[in-house]
Amino acid sequence: MREEALDFLALCHKELGWDEAKHLARKAAVIDAIESSATWQPSFEELEHGARVAWRNNARCIGRLFWSTLHVRDRRELVEPEAVAEDLLEHVRLASNGGKIKPLVSIYAAEDSQGAPLRIWNHQLFGYAGYGQQANGQYLGDPKNQEFTQVAQEMGWQGNGTHFDLLPWIIQKRGQAAQLFSPPDHDCRRVSLRHPSLEWFRDLGLEWYAVPILSDMNLRLGGLNFRAAPFNGWYMGTEIGSRNLGDEKRYNLLPLIADKMGLSRSRSDALWKDRALVELNEAVLYSFAEEGIYIVDHHRASSEFMRFAKKELSENRLVSGNWSWLVPPMSGSASELFHRGWKTRDYLPDYQLQPKGWR
Repeated sequence: MREEALDFLALCHKELGWDEAKHLARKAAVIDAIESSATWQPSFEELEHGARVAWRNNARCIGRLFWSTLHVRDRRELVEPEAVAEDLLEHVRLASNGGKIKPLVSIYAAEDSQGAPLRIWNHQLFGYAGYGQQANGQYLGDPKNQEFTQVAQEMGWQGNGTHFDLLPWIIQKRGQAAQLFSPPDHDCRRVSLRHPSLEWFRDLGLEWYAVPILSDMNLRLGGLNFRAAPFNGWYMGTEIGSRNLGDEKRYNLLPLIADKMGLSRSRSDALWKDRALVELNEAVLYSFAEEGIYIVDHHRASSEFMRFAKKELSENRLVSGNWSWLVPPMSGSASELFHRGWKTRDYLPDYQLQPKGWR
């Protein structure tokens, strides 16, 4: 911990413009804290910068051009699940921002020698239940969330049995059983999907939620683990259209849309998947725009990332990037990202994967 903490303070010294006296005083205080209690407490200034740099460092994210605009909420004093659930609703309201999505992170207490004071079990604060394959052979809901859905059902939650049932929140305080909180339907802005020219599209009854709030990643900062630090940016259209709704292992909607378009699916070289995919993604972008909710298309997002990479190089920082995550899942080769070699680098601070809360 000591080495990571001191490296982080050196980063703050360099990037926040600390004078040498402040840097040395802070180093002495942090070393003393670690030696006496095996942990340390970042100031708000340090927490804010660390959370922003963690976004800047995350190799999977295409939207890092805006890392310095991340709004940081210091909620380290909250550990009771009821209070956290109420506070998460405030995060949702602030992030939604009337459709002008605000990048936001809420940071709860750091892990100590006894473990994490708090865990949020949901992968995202919003997600749709996955109920499994039905008698008619069709899958009901989102397969990605099937295991979490089963966990919630075992705890007493019952959904409505539709394709788009919002999942409840499950929050656990250290040393206590996890608690279930009703789905925040009232505070979840949902977008009903329609198409600018295909009138039948609206009748498919498709929707998606407006704000992607990741809630099960670990914020690693200065040797500390913040196991509960939900954060959000805004959606790139293909995240919804190509991946969430189009992937075979998710909602798998391309065959349905192709049939509605009158396309033959008997031959792959007819490119029916490609044509259906374009219309599905156009519907997503159009629907969000119609409801005044910010979303970015994959071409713009790719251009913004290249601006980010250029800016980082001008600051003598090498960009950490995971090619398979950065290249958009549609028209990948039309993006400059496709033609670049990206390397994942072990930069800290960072938002990291961690084991599921219920395992």
